[in-house]
Amino acid sequence: MNMNVNVQTKRIGIMGGTFDPLHYGHLVAAEMARHEFALGKVIFIPTGNPPHKIGRKVTSSGDRYEMVRRAIMDNEFFEVSDIEIRREGYSYTVDTLEAMHGLYPQHELYFITGADAFREIFTWREVQSVLSLCHFIGASRPGFDPHDFLEELKRGYPEFLSRMHLFDVPALAISSTDIRSRVKEGKSIRYLLPESVRLYIEEVGLYGG
Repeated sequence: MNMNVNVQTKRIGIMGGTFDPLHYGHLVAAEMARHEFALGKVIFIPTGNPPHKIGRKVTSSGDRYEMVRRAIMDNEFFEVSDIEIRREGYSYTVDTLEAMHGLYPQHELYFITGADAFREIFTWREVQSVLSLCHFIGASRPGFDPHDFLEELKRGYPEFLSRMHLFDVPALAISSTDIRSRVKEGKSIRYLLPESVRLYIEEVGLYGG
């Protein structure tokens, strides 16, 4: 599901996620997408109050923002935005994309997300508006089977099929859930995420470590 890249087109990548915590899988996916789709930059947007995380304790938005900020400091093509953190109420992708279109009206937006979230896109609020506002890049673990997702897309929204792109990211075998569990159990998380993030988790005492 790759595409011919026109390097003349102004493109911005948006990396949305809880980032609880951000790890190397996120960073590798963003960098690979930036290169593969000729993105001018990638903006990381930590979710503010994510509706899909109801029932699970989510680390404070300030801590999640700071972990992202520290992790991307050495990459001139990466930025972090607090646009969702500042928004009151639940954070919906459609609102974020509309806001980003307002900020970058001359650019095409490419929303980068994990394959699991990619498959759940049909449950998102105002899904047709979401699909019309940007291209989607699904970063998947090797072996991920997109067949069911693509069939559902063809049935419900065939006009958006060309805006969906999948590519494998080996580092996505790393997961935030596993990192939180390892911290809680006193296990090492070194080399699963940037050292600046590991030190912040230790400094603040996140995840019950």
